Amino acid sequence: MPNLLAEVSIAPRIRARGIRLRPAMDLGFATVILAWPAIYNGFPLLYPDTMTYLADGRTVARALFLHQFSEYYGMRSLIYSLVILPLHQNRTAWPIMVLQCFLAAWMLRLLVRCTVPAVAGSMFLVVAAVLSAISALPWCASLVLPDVLGSLVYPAMFLLARAPEKLSRGDKIALCVFALLGIASHITFFVIATAVCLPLLFLPGRSLRGAAAAAGCIAAAAACTLALNAWLYGHPSLSGDRPPFLAARIIADGPGRWYLQGQCASLNWVVCAHLDKLSDDSDQMLWASDGLWESLTDDEQERMLDEETHFVIATVRTYPRAVLQRSASNLWQQLQMFGLKDLEGTQYMAASFAQVMPAERAAYLHSRQARNALPLQGLSQFQAWMFLASAVIAPVLLTAFRGRMPPLLLQLAMVSFFVLLVNAAATGPISVPEARFQSRVAWLIPFVAELCVAAWLLERRRSSIRSGPDA
Repeated sequence: MPNLLAEVSIAPRIRARGIRLRPAMDLGFATVILAWPAIYNGFPLLYPDTMTYLADGRTVARALFLHQFSEYYGMRSLIYSLVILPLHQNRTAWPIMVLQCFLAAWMLRLLVRCTVPAVAGSMFLVVAAVLSAISALPWCASLVLPDVLGSLVYPAMFLLARAPEKLSRGDKIALCVFALLGIASHITFFVIATAVCLPLLFLPGRSLRGAAAAAGCIAAAAACTLALNAWLYGHPSLSGDRPPFLAARIIADGPGRWYLQGQCASLNWVVCAHLDKLSDDSDQMLWASDGLWESLTDDEQERMLDEETHFVIATVRTYPRAVLQRSASNLWQQLQMFGLKDLEGTQYMAASFAQVMPAERAAYLHSRQARNALPLQGLSQFQAWMFLASAVIAPVLLTAFRGRMPPLLLQLAMVSFFVLLVNAAATGPISVPEARFQSRVAWLIPFVAELCVAAWLLERRRSSIRSGPDA
């Protein structure tokens, strides 16, 4: 009898401990599920820009903490480079990938818990598994780039602004810190996050305090970026040491080239001395060794950056219709362009390991990405069909069952479609249409569709239970 009583008294504590451990277990399993591309590849996924992020962290850290300044810190996000430095220490990229997959799993669970609470139990892992199979999210999370952070920032802002009452104090602090670092990890994310504040402010049932918290994350990210660049370069800047992306884009589109060819006789701009370097390919002008940007001296590059704004404004004033048409075309092209084809292995990445992470070069060369053995084309086509299906399913279910769908789910769907549009507008017309840019946010639509289907199935189950005794 005493042993029986002891077992009875211990059982509730075991159950309570199991309930407390369940979220952690779900997050652990979801992290592994989202990491499947890296596991299948045999190495975290890389992109040419990855090597710069891995290399620049030490230079920035020495200037920030040891006052050992350098003439050059790189043109990528210095904050992302700095944040991932303790994780890789130029030895291995696996911790970066694991953290990114964990953050994605954490954000998914928060979204599910706040929008469709009934799904946050046993169905959460099903949602995560299906999403990892049909969308690009696990590929973005397994890719050593700030892309996945940017895609998770907008859901974080949504939760802060639209569901503050469903978040604990710890959740809010974690979301604010994450949003700050995520927004600061790339200049494009500032633009998109600022635009996302609009629907967050004007959707029904708004929380001004929550919206202020979301906007505060943008302000704090801007302050950190300005302060870091002021410390490194001697003057505050959101973009740091960057090439003239906008000038290259408007030249490649045509109007900028027309303006320079017609007006350079009366101008003293740096670019006017290099008209033979103009091209309809912005990447060629910016990155090729014989391109426009690389052909300039350091002083000429600085002058061209100073002249960029005047050049762009003058071109827009002279050819407003052509600029608008080209920008709209780039936006439309970017909206339709998503997939995994940008993740092919390159000789540049393999060669960069000698300077960035020499101990891991052999492991990378054995990966499927390095051998170009990943089924990127087939997966891209499959994900495109899943995206299109989701873009139909979500609106249909939200419209047909609007009165029975969770209100926050409808708002999340509206914000997600808005993010798709703004992301395309902030990348295609300004930089260059690229599949990777749209893939990093396209997963939001399949995710919303999954939640709509789950909410619909739960509603049908409740209806059948309620009507059961009458039947």
